[in-house]
Amino acid sequence: MNIKRPEYLKFLLDWQDKQIIKVVSGIRRCGKSTLFDLFQEQLLAQNIQQEQIININFEDAEYENLCEYHALYKYVKDRMLPDKMNYIFLDEIQHVADYQKAVDSLFIKKNADVYITGSNAYFMSGELATLLSGRYIELKMLPLSFKEYTSAFPSIISKEELYRNYVYNSSFPYTVNLTDRRNIHAYLDGIYNTVVLNDIVTRKNIQDPSMLKSVLKYMFDNIGNLCTAKKIADTMTSAGRKISPRTVENYLDGILDSLLMYKVSRYDIKGKEYLKLQDKYYLADIGLRYYLLGTRNVDQGHILENIVYLELLRRGYQVYIGKAGNTEVDFVAQDYDGNTEYYQVSWSVHDESTLQRELKPLASINDHNLKVLLTMDNDPPISYNGIRQKYVLDWLLDK
Repeated sequence: MNIKRPEYLKFLLDWQDKQIIKVVSGIRRCGKSTLFDLFQEQLLAQNIQQEQIININFEDAEYENLCEYHALYKYVKDRMLPDKMNYIFLDEIQHVADYQKAVDSLFIKKNADVYITGSNAYFMSGELATLLSGRYIELKMLPLSFKEYTSAFPSIISKEELYRNYVYNSSFPYTVNLTDRRNIHAYLDGIYNTVVLNDIVTRKNIQDPSMLKSVLKYMFDNIGNLCTAKKIADTMTSAGRKISPRTVENYLDGILDSLLMYKVSRYDIKGKEYLKLQDKYYLADIGLRYYLLGTRNVDQGHILENIVYLELLRRGYQVYIGKAGNTEVDFVAQDYDGNTEYYQVSWSVHDESTLQRELKPLASINDHNLKVLLTMDNDPPISYNGIRQKYVLDWLLDK
């Protein structure tokens, strides 16, 4: 089942034929290759000929001989039509040694429209970023949003049931085709081990994969909690697994580079400054948490917080944890124009003391920016002195 990804597809259509390299990054299996398929269908619908489309997926053994930039450049150049625009798709290009040289050589041709994907953050770092500075635009892709996920199922299924399946079964696109929990577990096992072994252990030259797994379990179990490398190292050491904060930092760099997790820094709302200490971490897919940890010690509030964080990323915001005096705002969301919105997330605020606790940080902010309290309470929208309370599933569905 190919689920439509309208926002991502619009991005590619908006940049079509513009003299800039289109880069799509995202964790493995989040749907980058399918997005290319959907976009190529759009190209054909525009009466662009199949011969104008050159598509290479470097995870296909058929193209293994092209994993060297001279060979790749020659292969593509020999297939380009001289008198028409050529649409060049290079999928999982991090497998090609020095690929940036081939990409740059293709980019400078007037009849080449170049699109590339990669499954980690570091493939767009270092030499490539330097060589192609100012020549590329990046689309950061995530697994399915809740809205995209619900589009794959009959409307008779309630939003609440769909949400439970969304977080428990995973938001990776292919899982909507799997109904058996054992098959979903096996599929997530493949993603997890590929990411850990290929994108973290190999890349960071980690000598103790079992320690990395222990750190990952800790991180998965502490989404939405303030973390430091020292705190993680102390926890591991107290459990009999001695590790230094420096080694933990190396592991965290690998985890973030693999796009398995995202780090969210803190922002002092009143002081208007970014804080360097104590970050929070959120998962690219909550289903991986259930895969690795099972259903024990599940904090549904933090899981909902994780879902809201990812949705804010999808909507194009820069996201921070807000410090408001002695209180904390779950998310400060800033758009590209510098507009700011504040979000507090709580599973339920039917208890009056919980409601007051969640409202307090937002109420302490004196500016007139949007302030929203998102909960799983399916109540009519209500306002508390300008703070809007919304049913989070409607918000996720953009209602």
